[in-house]
Amino acid sequence: MSILSSQLPALQVVIPLATAPLAALLHARGLAWAVTTAASLCAFAIAILLTAMVQESGPISYAMGSWLAPYGIELVVDHFTSLLLLVVTGASSVGLLLAPGSLQADVPDDRQHLFYSAWLLALAGLSGIVLAGDAFNIFVFMEISSLSMYILIAAGAQRQALSAVFRYLIMGTIGATLYLVGVGLIYMMTGTLNMADMAARIPDVEAVNPLLVAACFIVVGLTLKAAVFPLHSWLPNAYTWAPHAVTVFIAACATKVSLYVLIRFDFAVFQGLLPGPTAHFVTLILPFAILATLVASALALQQSNLKSLLAYSSVAQIGYILFGVGLLSMTGLTAGIVHVFNHALAKGALFVALLCLASRGTVLTVAGVAGVARRMPLTFAAFVIAGLSLIGLPGTAGFISKWYLVQAALEQGPGGLLLILPLLVSALLAVLYIWKVVESAWFRPADEAVTAESGIQEAPPVMLIVLWGLVALNIYFGVQPALPLDLATEAARGLLEAAGR
Repeated sequence: MSILSSQLPALQVVIPLATAPLAALLHARGLAWAVTTAASLCAFAIAILLTAMVQESGPISYAMGSWLAPYGIELVVDHFTSLLLLVVTGASSVGLLLAPGSLQADVPDDRQHLFYSAWLLALAGLSGIVLAGDAFNIFVFMEISSLSMYILIAAGAQRQALSAVFRYLIMGTIGATLYLVGVGLIYMMTGTLNMADMAARIPDVEAVNPLLVAACFIVVGLTLKAAVFPLHSWLPNAYTWAPHAVTVFIAACATKVSLYVLIRFDFAVFQGLLPGPTAHFVTLILPFAILATLVASALALQQSNLKSLLAYSSVAQIGYILFGVGLLSMTGLTAGIVHVFNHALAKGALFVALLCLASRGTVLTVAGVAGVARRMPLTFAAFVIAGLSLIGLPGTAGFISKWYLVQAALEQGPGGLLLILPLLVSALLAVLYIWKVVESAWFRPADEAVTAESGIQEAPPVMLIVLWGLVALNIYFGVQPALPLDLATEAARGLLEAAGR
């Protein structure tokens, strides 16, 4: 391993973190965007290299400042980590590539350099959460990403963005506080913050009750941050009123990073607790995951605002992820983890399609897109294919994870048929709310006065290239799913081994 490649885990965080103050100093129009995009693309390239290294030689441990764990800060890269890094850095890069054409109405020119600086801090924070090997640094990076996310969402042009970010601020602060209290209790009982060291020391702790309380604090805090149903109230407004490019970024990865930490703690840290680290998945989280797939899908069907519709859809898809994890099987855990990747592809493409529509003055409501498909056929064809991936049509990435979820449910025996039923109902509801948009865009007559005033035409070429690139990935990983499936399978195997299952 070369000197440069051995530093890649640190560079994954250091590059966006160090570039953030530089972007804040660049007032020239477009220069801050160019630097920010270059840093994000560099982070994406590092994530690809780390994935290749993990697949070739296994997990990587990096000691910051050569201080070995558990005394120093450790960065850990394994199959689960690399999959999340691909999602985070990829979503950031896609959002930034489209940002110049979508921010004029949201962020004044004299403040865009500060906006891009906050974007880099969010990228660094999310990457740091995924990489951090100790619980306290997860909190530090959690705060970095959250504070910068508040800035990004508040940049929305509509006044509703301020109320949305205030709700996000309150819920996010409560979640982070609960997490920190839980970590403090574990540190008090074990004397360590390193997660691997925690896992080794917890079985030797005689007073189990404080650890169980700590586990409750951490689980509730992380489910708040991840918008797990019914603690999802902040998410729809945040997605709806954030700038379109920001929604592309956060919808693909923000909640999934918190889910990643939740799964890590439950399977890799709390395995020494009684009655078991994963008991609450079966008794509490699994039922709420099933409810999320049904209730959130039904709420999505009732929405007229397209961003709000897709936001509630995301709450349902989080339910799919936790449904797979909650089955506590190799197939189920693989399905949940691979759905993190596949949902990011589908939902990212859908929000990019909405960004393309908005770039031509389209009102992002069901009524507002009436007839627009005849004027923007390439954009809306991409929307349809991404919607089919979200539904889980064979030949798309979404089908792979949905198929694995069905297999995992069937492995549960006769009761598995009952578990499949809510998945089928949720998929039907997804067909209905995607069809609602398609029917309006293709088959309803357009308001000629509105279309003449807005001058609706096909999206700019750069946006179409990015959009169809995501659509192509949805199809490619539906036909050739080896990369995400291999990463998810190895991640599931490692988690189950850590939990002693």
